[in-house]
Amino acid sequence: MAEGKTEKQAEEIIKASLGDMIHIAKGEEKGKKGKVVGIRDNSVIAEIGINPKKNEPIKTVVNHKNYNIVK
Repeated sequence: MAEGKTEKQAEEIIKASLGDMIHIAKGEEKGKKGKVVGIRDNSVIAEIGINPKKNEPIKTVVNHKNYNIVK
Protein backbone atom coordinates (compact mmCIF):
# COMPACT_ATOMS: atom_id res chain seq x y z
CA MET A 1 0.00 0.00 0.00
CA ALA A 2 1.06 3.56 -0.56
CA GLU A 3 2.14 5.28 2.63
CA GLY A 4 1.00 8.79 1.65
CA LYS A 5 -2.58 7.91 0.76
CA THR A 6 -5.43 7.49 3.21
CA GLU A 7 -9.21 7.46 2.89
CA LYS A 8 -9.40 11.06 4.05
CA GLN A 9 -6.57 13.26 2.87
CA ALA A 10 -5.03 15.58 5.45
CA GLU A 11 -5.19 18.53 3.06
CA GLU A 12 -8.69 19.22 1.70
CA ILE A 13 -8.71 20.76 -1.78
CA ILE A 14 -11.15 23.66 -2.14
CA LYS A 15 -12.83 23.50 -5.55
CA ALA A 16 -14.03 26.52 -7.52
CA SER A 17 -17.67 26.96 -8.52
CA LEU A 18 -19.09 28.05 -11.87
CA GLY A 19 -18.45 31.73 -12.46
CA ASP A 20 -15.59 32.01 -9.93
CA MET A 21 -12.42 33.85 -10.92
CA ILE A 22 -9.23 31.80 -10.53
CA HIS A 23 -5.50 32.55 -10.68
CA ILE A 24 -3.51 29.79 -12.39
CA ALA A 25 -0.49 28.85 -10.26
CA LYS A 26 1.22 26.18 -12.40
CA GLY A 27 1.51 25.12 -16.00
CA GLU A 28 1.70 26.77 -19.40
CA GLU A 29 -0.78 29.53 -18.51
CA LYS A 30 0.88 30.32 -15.13
CA GLY A 31 0.03 33.78 -13.79
CA LYS A 32 -3.16 34.28 -15.82
CA LYS A 33 -6.61 34.82 -14.41
CA GLY A 34 -9.77 33.26 -15.79
CA LYS A 35 -13.45 32.61 -15.21
CA VAL A 36 -14.61 29.05 -14.45
CA VAL A 37 -17.01 27.82 -17.16
CA GLY A 38 -16.95 24.08 -16.40
CA ILE A 39 -16.18 21.74 -13.51
CA ARG A 40 -14.89 18.16 -13.73
CA ASP A 41 -13.84 15.63 -11.06
CA ASN A 42 -10.15 16.55 -11.07
CA SER A 43 -10.10 19.89 -12.90
CA VAL A 44 -11.94 23.00 -14.04
CA ILE A 45 -12.33 24.57 -17.48
CA ALA A 46 -11.49 28.28 -17.41
CA GLU A 47 -11.96 31.00 -20.00
CA ILE A 48 -8.77 33.08 -19.99
CA GLY A 49 -9.37 35.45 -22.90
CA ILE A 50 -10.82 36.08 -26.35
CA ASN A 51 -9.12 35.29 -29.67
CA PRO A 52 -9.41 38.60 -31.58
CA LYS A 53 -9.09 37.00 -35.04
CA LYS A 54 -11.89 34.45 -34.64
CA ASN A 55 -13.80 36.20 -31.82
CA GLU A 56 -13.82 32.90 -29.87
CA PRO A 57 -13.06 32.38 -26.18
CA ILE A 58 -9.67 30.92 -25.21
CA LYS A 59 -10.22 28.09 -22.72
CA THR A 60 -7.84 25.91 -20.73
CA VAL A 61 -8.17 22.95 -18.36
CA VAL A 62 -6.59 23.37 -14.90
CA ASN A 63 -6.21 20.71 -12.19
CA HIS A 64 -7.74 21.62 -8.81
CA LYS A 65 -4.24 21.62 -7.25
CA ASN A 66 -2.92 24.15 -9.78
CA TYR A 67 -5.10 27.21 -9.18
CA ASN A 68 -6.19 29.61 -6.44
CA ILE A 69 -9.62 31.20 -6.12
CA VAL A 70 -9.56 35.01 -6.48
CA LYS A 71 -11.88 36.82 -4.10
